[in-house]
Amino acid sequence: MPAETPTPSATPFNSAIDLRQLSWATPFTRDYCHAFDRLEKFYPGPPTAPGSWREAIEARQAAGRATDIADVLTNQLRTRGAPPAALAAAERLGATGTVAILTGQQAGLFGGPLYTLLKALTAIALARRVESDHGVAAVPVFWVDAEDHDLDEVRACQILDDDLELHRIALDLASEAGRPSSAVRLPETVGMLLDQLRQALPSTEFSAAILERLAASYAPGTGLVEAFSRWLDCVLGDRGLVVFDASDPAAKPLARPVFDRELRLRGETSRLAAAAGAQLSERGYHTQVQPAEDAVALFHLDGERRPIRLRDGAFALGDALLAPDVLHDLVREQPAMFSPNVLLRPIVQDTLFPTIAYVTGPHELAYLGQLREVYRLFEISMPLVYPRLSATILDHGAVRFLTRYDVGLDTLQARDDGALNRLVSAQLPPAVEAAVAAAERSIGAELEGIAEGVPAIDPTLVGAVRTTRERMERDLRNLRGKIVQAAKRRDTTLRRQFHRARAQAFPGGAPQERAVSFVYFLNRFGPHVVDRLLDNLPLGVGQHWLLTV
Repeated sequence: MPAETPTPSATPFNSAIDLRQLSWATPFTRDYCHAFDRLEKFYPGPPTAPGSWREAIEARQAAGRATDIADVLTNQLRTRGAPPAALAAAERLGATGTVAILTGQQAGLFGGPLYTLLKALTAIALARRVESDHGVAAVPVFWVDAEDHDLDEVRACQILDDDLELHRIALDLASEAGRPSSAVRLPETVGMLLDQLRQALPSTEFSAAILERLAASYAPGTGLVEAFSRWLDCVLGDRGLVVFDASDPAAKPLARPVFDRELRLRGETSRLAAAAGAQLSERGYHTQVQPAEDAVALFHLDGERRPIRLRDGAFALGDALLAPDVLHDLVREQPAMFSPNVLLRPIVQDTLFPTIAYVTGPHELAYLGQLREVYRLFEISMPLVYPRLSATILDHGAVRFLTRYDVGLDTLQARDDGALNRLVSAQLPPAVEAAVAAAERSIGAELEGIAEGVPAIDPTLVGAVRTTRERMERDLRNLRGKIVQAAKRRDTTLRRQFHRARAQAFPGGAPQERAVSFVYFLNRFGPHVVDRLLDNLPLGVGQHWLLTV
């Protein structure tokens, strides 16, 4: 599948920035996108090569239908009241030859950060492209990592207010510590959080409808995962996205063979992943997952999510030791009491679904590189790994400012005013700038001459010359700084535009896609922002897009 670069003037997309120019892009991501040959042994193929897609499709279709996941999905979607387009897509997964494009994320409050939306949109766009280019039915699926127990990561939502100040709105889940997110139900206080969100969001013509739909999903007593899934159904279900709650007990029997095999492998999954991680480290990359030698890639669910360890020929669940036969019987009889860890989750995912590609963020990209041998171990075709769209959404004013003054996006991330001072300096009248520079050169040259002649008169004066020079250079620097400050005061518009662009692009110093919830953009630009992004989505890899909508 070749990369595409839309013409900026013909779409809402202003420009693309090479990831290698951005400080926050990891070396691993840069190389995966721009130097794939350095990492090719860890993946099934380059995600932009048409041949890779043909091979992935043929491999999955040759394997036949994976499981009866379509029935589980249909029941989930009907229970949540998902749109007809999502139901139809789920039913298509039951047909022979259908393939799936998967992505996923934890169940972040009110939908999570912008990158959650970007992941889902990338999956939808790829599924459409596969259908168009290869003539096969392709369904985009969003796997909700419903049994993750890092509640700090999912309990908060951040948005920008009218003044582009960052607001954090968070559930108090201290009493739920250690429990998987699927076990958490929304407290009555979620209504107060919705009120906080309503007060903090800029009021637009879209606010009432967006908040009404959000409140319908996030009603008190609703499960945290169910609320997240309902909200994604509402936003993207009409575009054919199938949202899958991975904690559904009805899906666990379909994963039982993987759970049972993982127990019988007695830590081989962890050993293979650790070995691949060591190879990546030798190549200069950071190892994303470092499993313990005694780790089994499964959790046991019993109110809390407990890791399973190997110990003295048995399995340890906390302080309890279970004989192998006992745990195998438990998996066969009660598979809903088990959950895959980060290493086994992709294997379960691609056992349940006919996956040909997984849309990933940068951290997932790195740990999936540790799993190629694990896929071989489980005799499953590893899907292509496709980096999600990376983007910053700016209003037209911010884009005009960046374009007019040739300000690079990356320069906005610093929290001091160094970049602003350099920008203001560039706006100084040329005569003033030239005069200050000439004075600096002249002082240096003249005092250099004095320094050469003084020793013949009095060697003790050498230090005084040096001190004088340093003082004069310091005074000139101070004078120049005062000129810059005066220019800043004079050009308040420039300063306001700079800070406004920085507040949008790097709220709190973090890239926008990681810091701001996508509900902010729905509220600001309206529900049509989804279709405008989707209709013009660039499917190339290795770029970060500046978008206007």
